[in-house]
Amino acid sequence: MKLTSFRKAATVTAIAALVATGTAGCNRTPAGEADRPTVVLSLSTLNNPFFVELRDGATAEAKKQNVDLEIVDAQNDSATQANQLATAASTADAVILNAVDSDAAGPAAKALNEADVPIVAVDRAVNGADVASFVASDNVAGGEQAAKALAEAIGEKGEVIVLQGVAGTSASRDRGEGFTKGISAYPDMTVVAQQTANFDRATALDVTTNLLQAHPNAVGVFAENDEMGLGAIQALGSRAGSDVQVAAFDGTEDGLKAIEAGTLSSTIAQQPAELGALAVDQAVKAVKAVNGGSGDEGPSDQAVEVITVTKENVGDFTE
Repeated sequence: MKLTSFRKAATVTAIAALVATGTAGCNRTPAGEADRPTVVLSLSTLNNPFFVELRDGATAEAKKQNVDLEIVDAQNDSATQANQLATAASTADAVILNAVDSDAAGPAAKALNEADVPIVAVDRAVNGADVASFVASDNVAGGEQAAKALAEAIGEKGEVIVLQGVAGTSASRDRGEGFTKGISAYPDMTVVAQQTANFDRATALDVTTNLLQAHPNAVGVFAENDEMGLGAIQALGSRAGSDVQVAAFDGTEDGLKAIEAGTLSSTIAQQPAELGALAVDQAVKAVKAVNGGSGDEGPSDQAVEVITVTKENVGDFTE
């Protein structure tokens, strides 16, 4: 081989190596090649059965759609989530974001917008940034359904305690809004106390214990998720399901078992696995849209039905 030919070959090889290194380094799907996109699923916490089910649904759908799904757990810390999203800005083709705090997630989500990484918000809204799709249950309607179920359980009268979720989350705000709207139809029911228990069972145990001491005549508890409802049941002991009725929200396995046991009067069943699967599907559509795909339906907001579960129909959910 002539020297000039050798140098040309070496130059081509070097350029090819640099291109390959650059592509591998950013780990982003090249435009028009979205056959196996990388999607980061950023969850507020995995210390909650609801989000474990959401993760499992997303994982199954990712496998079906040939997606590399990377799961990160913010452990209910907004700063941790912001750091994880900053990393995702250079590694992901799309991000599925379950915000720790809808407002606090805004700046990191805005940075994803600037990096042209589409965002699919799941279960909780993201404020201050653009999202390609919002996949969630109708939490306002669910809150109204919870009010109706609790009213029926306590004979439409009496004092009620409300356990709120993580402050700043759209899920807590919307469920609370729906419950307030729903309970307004029952003039003999009064909310005597509302306090956050952070969607956490142990915290709800402590909060409920204190609130019951201050309001011993309470006959109903609305918990904005099953975990807090189960904490309230622990605080109530033998009074749960007899003297005091507890209504919750999520429809997790433990919540359904509590309904069967008679300690939880109702739960508003979401479909977390379906939420996760839909979020992945919307992320794939968003990647195709960014990469100039045509002929496919683009991403859009997706609502998943919620269903009131009581002793009468719990068997439909546990079989």
